Amino acid sequence: MKQFVLQQDEPSQPQPDLLKGLNSEQKKAVQHSDGPLLIIAGAGSGKTRVLTYRIANLLAQNKAEPHQILALTFTNKAAREMRERIENLIDERARKLWMGTFHSIFARILRVECERLGYTQDFSIYDTQDSERMIKTIMQELNIDTKEVKPRNIRFIISEAKNQLIDPQQFENQFISSSMHDIAAQVYRYYITRLKESNAMDFDDLLIKPIELFEQHPEVLETYQKRFKYILIDEYQDTNHAQYKVTKMLAAGHHNICVVGDDAQSIYSFRGADISNILNFQQDYPQAVRIPLEQNYRSTKAILKCADSVIKNNDKQLDKTLWTDNEEGNTVTVLENFNDRDEANRVASYINQLKLEYGYKYSDMAVLYRTNAQSRVFEDALRRKGIAYQIVGGISFYQRKEIKDVIAYLKLLINPSDEESLMRVINEPARGIGDKSLSQLREAARSQNRTAWEVMREAEETGIYKPAQKRVLQFVELIDSYTKRLGTESLVDTVKAILDSTGYVKQFVEENTHESLSRRENVMELLNVISQFEEATQSADLSRFLQDISLITDLDAHEENPQSVTLMTVHAAKGLEFPIVFVTGLEEELFPMGGRNGEEADIEEERRLFYVATTRAEERLFFSFAKSRFKFGEEKMSTRSRFLDEVDPGVVRTETGATIRQKSGGSSGMGASEFGGTSIDYDWKKPASGTSRHSSTTEVHYDNEDLSQLRPGAKVLHPKFGPGKIINLENRGEDSNVVIFFQKQGQKKLKLKHAKLKIIG
Repeated sequence: MKQFVLQQDEPSQPQPDLLKGLNSEQKKAVQHSDGPLLIIAGAGSGKTRVLTYRIANLLAQNKAEPHQILALTFTNKAAREMRERIENLIDERARKLWMGTFHSIFARILRVECERLGYTQDFSIYDTQDSERMIKTIMQELNIDTKEVKPRNIRFIISEAKNQLIDPQQFENQFISSSMHDIAAQVYRYYITRLKESNAMDFDDLLIKPIELFEQHPEVLETYQKRFKYILIDEYQDTNHAQYKVTKMLAAGHHNICVVGDDAQSIYSFRGADISNILNFQQDYPQAVRIPLEQNYRSTKAILKCADSVIKNNDKQLDKTLWTDNEEGNTVTVLENFNDRDEANRVASYINQLKLEYGYKYSDMAVLYRTNAQSRVFEDALRRKGIAYQIVGGISFYQRKEIKDVIAYLKLLINPSDEESLMRVINEPARGIGDKSLSQLREAARSQNRTAWEVMREAEETGIYKPAQKRVLQFVELIDSYTKRLGTESLVDTVKAILDSTGYVKQFVEENTHESLSRRENVMELLNVISQFEEATQSADLSRFLQDISLITDLDAHEENPQSVTLMTVHAAKGLEFPIVFVTGLEEELFPMGGRNGEEADIEEERRLFYVATTRAEERLFFSFAKSRFKFGEEKMSTRSRFLDEVDPGVVRTETGATIRQKSGGSSGMGASEFGGTSIDYDWKKPASGTSRHSSTTEVHYDNEDLSQLRPGAKVLHPKFGPGKIINLENRGEDSNVVIFFQKQGQKKLKLKHAKLKIIG
């Protein structure tokens, strides 16, 4: 192994502005130049600022030219923001930095070097959906029932193997432990062959193909080792084995590798992230300098104490203690609810009250949950109360069918070998080429060791149905005609012509339904995207456009809506922050999810996930759990999450309805005096707010004056269901509904005019 001496040169003085406002540890990280560097950046400690200023300082001190700095992030948004900040600090030299996501940077390298691996520069990039379609086709060819064995599961197993750098032969020899793995082993070999035949790479290939390139062509590795004098990696705790290996290979040239991360926020093991990469960094680089960033600028003291008290229960972690100069803040509120509907209604009531009485905007608030399935009850509750919301993590724009169809047409123009794109659009819109004819074309391609496109050019010789032969040749002619137009006109004009000649958009107009017209609008929006790309790049480079959009992540697509509450999973919330956060569903078997049978490694990641959720909050934090929850069509009892019992009791209070149990210490925060009128009270001994303990029983009449007595928390008597408490009133007047929780019958929704209710307190 090549040895080197770590030089401890005294750093030359940077431009004054580059250190202004940094704390002492941030300054050390910015000024450190040569040799390995590990920056342990706690939540809200300003890691993005440190990375930005560190790169700016390297440029300002002439330590490297922009093209000699490689900065790797996990979202395009993060890379874009860092580049803009550096340009503001230094100058336009920032535009020449090698800065972007792992996938985008290595896709860029592969575009240049891919011919050494047998690909053309216009190779397609398959997303998860494309990969699943290909795997499904392979499974059908192998007579594997895709209803019994889901292609999604097989894709996941193959992806795991690829990220561990396990090839099909190794997988067959070492990792067959079940019938599912046996099927995956069969599909894996065909899958990588089919990708190569289609001149395509999936997302995993963008990380493992560079490793193959560097191992097979050491001279290429040496070229990039010399080029990248400084390597910086953000969110290092989220790297998988392939990312770890490829960056270690590149860093072997100058050994100037700086990684920034927080082991307490490692929550992506299901995607292959390996926390040992950051835990063992100093074993990989014994000379590494370690700098902890422990001052938090985001959250109040109470929120920080809450998060720190829980994460301290993990064994596998790097020592650090976060602190802040921020105010103590409100105590963390635990909302105890009867069931998941009650939980959603409670949260919605708090959201309205925070907006109306404290001036918060809807965009200041986020509702976090462990699984996407939990969103429905919150959506229902927010809609009922007229609260606008947006869901992060739904179907992204580029995953919509109509967008995928148009993109597939564009992929064919530069890569006709792309069989998945070909089969996607050959009958979109319908051209009368049946499944039997397509199957024959594919079989001919396999038997002749040719691509389906090559066989289609000679459709008359395939023996398929004669009318289908003509239609296939017409399709080939169509694609060829637009391929020839590339470079002679704008991309927007080319796409418009394709849409017009194929009748793709026309079919939506003729269908004339809300859904079809919405699809048309999505296609029109894609034209806007293409136009903006051409304006920004001053080019009509289709290959570059396709690469850019293929690497967009869900978080890149997320933009703040000033009129909406954000609903999202905790995983999706990583990297974001909100003044107010509700962490919901804090029950055993949900959050934490599973891992109760001695699987401590899983519990540690769940605890890190809880830590991430907690540290998204800046000013106010609410935890919520339900005593029962609907699961698989029936209501089941729940147990509150163990994480709630790990929270420092000095910074938390539990609220049952409007009844608050102050544990100890801390600010009283949002108490009964603030929310007593809207928070649901299930203390049967306490009268509803605004009523007298000695009020007589009153039968409800349907006029506005008497209806004013009905409010959430009012105790009522029903002739059939007995005593209950009002949870919610929908609308006002004779046609309104009332939601009541009855002592013996549970929650029910009744028509007010038929309910024959009596107010009893």
